[in-house]
Amino acid sequence: MSIKYVICKNCERTFKDEYNFCPYCGQDDKQKLTLGVLFYNTISNYFSVDARFFKSFIPLIAKPGYLASKFVEGRRLLYLHPAQMYLFITVIFFFLFSFIQRQQIQNLNNELEKSLRQEKMSIHALKTNDSLLKAEQEKQKQEDSIINAELKKVLTENKKYTRFSDSKIDSIVSKTDTKKQGIFDFDFNESKMDSLIDIGASNEVIYKFMGMNNDAGYFTKRLYSQALKFYKSREGGSILGAFYDTIPIAMFFLLPIFALILMLLYRKKGTYAYHLVFSFYFFAFLFTVFSIIIVVNFIVDIPDGIDWLIAISTFFYLCLALSRFYNQGKFKSFIKGFIASFLFLSFVAPATAMILGIFAFLFY
Repeated sequence: MSIKYVICKNCERTFKDEYNFCPYCGQDDKQKLTLGVLFYNTISNYFSVDARFFKSFIPLIAKPGYLASKFVEGRRLLYLHPAQMYLFITVIFFFLFSFIQRQQIQNLNNELEKSLRQEKMSIHALKTNDSLLKAEQEKQKQEDSIINAELKKVLTENKKYTRFSDSKIDSIVSKTDTKKQGIFDFDFNESKMDSLIDIGASNEVIYKFMGMNNDAGYFTKRLYSQALKFYKSREGGSILGAFYDTIPIAMFFLLPIFALILMLLYRKKGTYAYHLVFSFYFFAFLFTVFSIIIVVNFIVDIPDGIDWLIAISTFFYLCLALSRFYNQGKFKSFIKGFIASFLFLSFVAPATAMILGIFAFLFY
């Protein structure tokens, strides 16, 4: 009796036809593609991920450092992969956060609109009352005089370093414009700015009115362009929205930096990938906690103090996780956890927020 062989459609390797599944890749060779099979595979694959997620969820919350320890020990199929778990939870978090994000954007736009109305009313009141206008102008002159005096004092005290002569100092002080003018402050000559916009003046003309030089580079031009765009719309919510939209992308850089900090603190404990596994699970825990806070506040508005206590408790979770994962005493883990948190929150996170803020303003 001759043995019949078939070729696997998936891995293209030959095996006996008597097998229902390819012995090399495991694909069902006899299964025909139907609508039922398509939906069955989709649902079964989805719930196989879910099953591992729920099996990993309790250890993630209740056993700090447990999942990371098991993964580096080699148990990598029983629980959800660290990167997969992190992505799964962050998708849930940013979906929930989107509801808060929309509300904050709307609130900011409302506040800016309210502030703009009050500002215009104040300007109108000053214009209709000469005495108030003159008093305001006199107050500005006094402030300018004080600032110029302070500037002259500083320049005079530092003559030995700057080597400025008295005439040079007087020239600098006399040319110093102490009005609040700049592309981020639209209190200067608003009526003239509005007039230029009303008559349809080109953006280039308005940029020059705002103070942009003819030889300005791309970055400076972009700043003036966005500043004018903001002045016309006064919708700061768009900038805030652009800022929030960049956070998920930024996390792909922040998490590896946190892992790098851990590698510096635990130089003898393994390769960079070793610390990255811990960071994936820890950040997955953080986003889980933040997601729970959001959901609970949707249901019942709990006091902000409790929210902060829950957020602070994640630091102690970090210390316990470090102690278990790196097999060190709790005191050492507390010190290193404090150092890692301090470096990340004091330097890495603020620098990232500043970069994201600039990026959001430039491209909103």
